[in-house]
Amino acid sequence: MKKIIILLFTILFQNIFCQTKDTLTKTKNIETVTIKGKKKTFERKVDRFVYNVQNSMISEGSSGIEVLASTPLLKIDEDKGLLSIVGKSGVSVMVNDRMLHLSGSELMNYLKTIRSENILKIEVITTPPAKYEAQGNSGIINIVLKKNQNLGWNGYANSYFKQSTYAGFGGSFGLNFQNEKIKTSLKLRGFDTDKKSIENYSFIGNNSEISRDERRDMNDGLGLNLTFDYASSKNSNIGFIYDISKEHLNMDINSTSNYFTQNINTLNTETDAKHLSDIKSQQLNLYYDQKFGEHQLSFAANYYGNTPETNVNFTTTDLENTNQQTAKNQSTVDYHIYSGQADLSLNFKKTQVETGLKYSEFSNNSDIRYFDLVNNEFLNKPEKSDLFTYNERNYAAYGSASKKFGGKWSAKFGLRYEFADTNGISLSTQLNSKNSYGKLFPTAYISYEANDNNEFSLNYSRRINRPYFRALNPFRWYSNPYNYSTGNPVLQASFNHNVEFNYIFKSKFSANIYFQRSEDNFDQLSFLDGIYMVSTFQNYFNQNSYGINLNYSDSFFKFWETNLSTSYSYNNTQIFNFDAIPQNGQSFYYATNNTFQLNKQKTVFLSLNYWQSLPSKSGNEFSENSANLSAGIKMNLLQKALQVNLSINDVFRQSGYRGTIYFADNLQTFNNYWDARKFTFSVTYNFGNEKLKAKNRAIDFDEKDRAQ
Repeated sequence: MKKIIILLFTILFQNIFCQTKDTLTKTKNIETVTIKGKKKTFERKVDRFVYNVQNSMISEGSSGIEVLASTPLLKIDEDKGLLSIVGKSGVSVMVNDRMLHLSGSELMNYLKTIRSENILKIEVITTPPAKYEAQGNSGIINIVLKKNQNLGWNGYANSYFKQSTYAGFGGSFGLNFQNEKIKTSLKLRGFDTDKKSIENYSFIGNNSEISRDERRDMNDGLGLNLTFDYASSKNSNIGFIYDISKEHLNMDINSTSNYFTQNINTLNTETDAKHLSDIKSQQLNLYYDQKFGEHQLSFAANYYGNTPETNVNFTTTDLENTNQQTAKNQSTVDYHIYSGQADLSLNFKKTQVETGLKYSEFSNNSDIRYFDLVNNEFLNKPEKSDLFTYNERNYAAYGSASKKFGGKWSAKFGLRYEFADTNGISLSTQLNSKNSYGKLFPTAYISYEANDNNEFSLNYSRRINRPYFRALNPFRWYSNPYNYSTGNPVLQASFNHNVEFNYIFKSKFSANIYFQRSEDNFDQLSFLDGIYMVSTFQNYFNQNSYGINLNYSDSFFKFWETNLSTSYSYNNTQIFNFDAIPQNGQSFYYATNNTFQLNKQKTVFLSLNYWQSLPSKSGNEFSENSANLSAGIKMNLLQKALQVNLSINDVFRQSGYRGTIYFADNLQTFNNYWDARKFTFSVTYNFGNEKLKAKNRAIDFDEKDRAQ
């Protein structure tokens, strides 16, 4: 009460003082007073889980990758280029509700350019509503950036050095400008890193192969991201987001293979290969938003293009007689995605209605050629070459409505219809695969806020998982004269049903119980025909998954912030194609992320993180234990304008991938490690108008939380 009285007198005095001076001079403006309250760290909206990053110690001096790694329900593996929601097979990523068509190393390098200081919150959408595409049996992560409240210029510069088996470096530079009408930003990124990878694989049956690959991955690239937003009026905005990158994904590979028939060794080979890949990609998003009071109409047009050109030269030696075969594989792939959409949002007192239309077109033109070295001349082998053209058109319409009832209940229901028309043509085999189908995708959400400490929700969604381009492309990609992988142009989409129950207690503890039924799942399978190893994609199983995810986050002693999470699931698989043997069973994962504040000035922090995945079963695969211990020091210097980070990842080299795949007539085992143990040193400097906004003052008022 005393602080409230003082605050009221302060505001009153300022108003009287400003009015008096304005009367005398007519030249001074009234200062704005803003009262800020601290949001809950975790919130449950009717259709998503929200992590308010600004409340965490990781909110300063960290990259987007580090923020996502600390977000409940998320798992990220930078070295493998994987980002997923616990209990899901994959994820789509958006920034400010705009989809990123990036994956793998492209996505990881982009996320490094997002600074934690600019992230407002992370939205984890485990069952996406009807507004979003039904593609993917996973979920959506939406990274919501802060609105730049600082007029004028500001920016950052970041640089990092990594040391694993090989050294690497990279960095980024960002510049922002804002005035009353225009908001724009420019981000530049670059990297040059090497990594050692070791992959051991055994195929044991009547015919067997035991192989080992030792690989040096040499990746470098440059990228540019440009955003522009113009407020053409008080209620309308027009703008664009443009991203372009060029990367080299090169590999030096030494591979040995031993072949057996009825346990009799028939062939031993060694292959030396150089893999050179030049990848150019660009993405453009155009948008126009028009508000009509509380309602909004939005239009968007999107384009994504990716043109990787790859050359593989390899020499395979028969270790018995030293005979050699030299060949090269050349491919040019041209991916394009176009889309246009219109969305209408109607906001009434307690009801929100959303509806919209979308058109998407995917195209893929691939040209792959195989050459044998004969008499010092490379001769094309038509039977190992192919031209493939694929086109897919998707038409979608959706509608949804959400409403609050009595202040405690909320509900949201939606329905999305998608019609797909696909056409793939292989010019070498004259195989023409066509498919047309339309499907409905319903979504439903009900939430109940019993009081400030207890929130409950129940969600349902139906989704589709369409094959990606590489899984459809029938060309053969050779790693040596006896091993190749190929796509399947008649591969079908899979469908899944998701049901979830969620609970949050005091914004500290959350529980997520789920059931997922997936049908017509596809995956990559390997077969051995004599000494010829073939990998392709097939629809071959259905699966039921039951699971629970638990998360607890809290602060202790004002200097220790921790996040504890665990996940348990049971998978039941039904095989309907091929002779795979289902591995019905459980999986268990847990993680702890800890940040310690080491001084009163809140400028030095220690992080200590650990995760472990116990042996698990899913599909027809058994995966062995894996784990990762990482630690780091973060220092904020020069009034937090300069951040210095030192960290070490995978201290005990536990994050390898080991397991067994079961078939009736063979066992396939793998033991892989991708050089995850590394030391990283990074420096970030923030400059420009970071702290001040013209004529504004902010007042912290955390105590108001006690009135809830």
